[in-house]
Amino acid sequence: MVPKPQVLFRNPSASTGEAFGSAVVGLPTDGASLAETLIHEFQHIVLGGLLHLVELYEPDPRERIYVAWRDDPRPLSGALQGVYAFFGVTAFWRALARAGTSSRRSGFEFAYWREQTWHTLRVLRADSTLTDAGRRFLDAIAERLGPWQSEPVSAEASELATAARRDHSAGWRARHLRPDPSVVAELARAWLSGRSRPPANLDATSLPPTPIPDGGWSPARMDLIRLSLGGAGRPLTVPGATEADFAYTAGDHLEAVEGYRRELAADPDRPNSLVGLGLALSARGLHPAARALLHCPELVRAVHRHLRSGTRPPTVEDVASWIGQLVPG
Repeated sequence: MVPKPQVLFRNPSASTGEAFGSAVVGLPTDGASLAETLIHEFQHIVLGGLLHLVELYEPDPRERIYVAWRDDPRPLSGALQGVYAFFGVTAFWRALARAGTSSRRSGFEFAYWREQTWHTLRVLRADSTLTDAGRRFLDAIAERLGPWQSEPVSAEASELATAARRDHSAGWRARHLRPDPSVVAELARAWLSGRSRPPANLDATSLPPTPIPDGGWSPARMDLIRLSLGGAGRPLTVPGATEADFAYTAGDHLEAVEGYRRELAADPDRPNSLVGLGLALSARGLHPAARALLHCPELVRAVHRHLRSGTRPPTVEDVASWIGQLVPG
């Protein structure tokens, strides 16, 4: 049985290289969603068949690569599957956008997936586990995907795609990257000593050998963006969405800031609230806290945890504003 979609435009589907030509697809929202899903699964099927004929990479089960279509680190094999699938998805939305069909949604999807797929493709092309055939395969994708990065899209599509990219990337960092404990301790000491600026060290983070997520993640803001672009209006419910999320995606950034502040006062560790505050503050203009919450949320959270045991602990936003002084604007 195929599970029913929890939200419009988030359609469950699956395929396998062991059953060439078949796919399991949930009931689609509309024709465009069905086409997107079929193309996605067809790409997986084609690549699955190719992998029966040629080795594109050496075996490497390490879960170590960030991808925009999953909330967990992926092995190279999974990341490669995603690149090929979303290369096809990007081509589909590009064609719709150029034809003026479903223009708001198609423009956003094209802008979002071309950049996210290109980011992962560039990471994979530099990976040492690729075979010569794998490099040629990815080079051929890059020849088509690369020029699409500079094609014009609407200001709305560009802004929403950038916000969605920052949202997912920062949420992934907050949950999976671990700051160097010595750096966290040094920053906490600097804060407690009253230093106006933190020590200049923001890059001492890493992915553990066995990644275990630190907190949950909800794609609610992405769901709300897609629903608004699809003309669905404000839905009654979206799994995981808060009033602050509704405010942010509706463009009421002041109310969103206040909402995320309330959420963090109740739970300062919640990744969605940390990143949401960064997005809402960023939408209201340059802000040191926004830069830190979107660039290194894992460091902000780790330092704040260190400082919470004091008699007068700072807010997450206070710590983010302090650390954000070192993040490029």
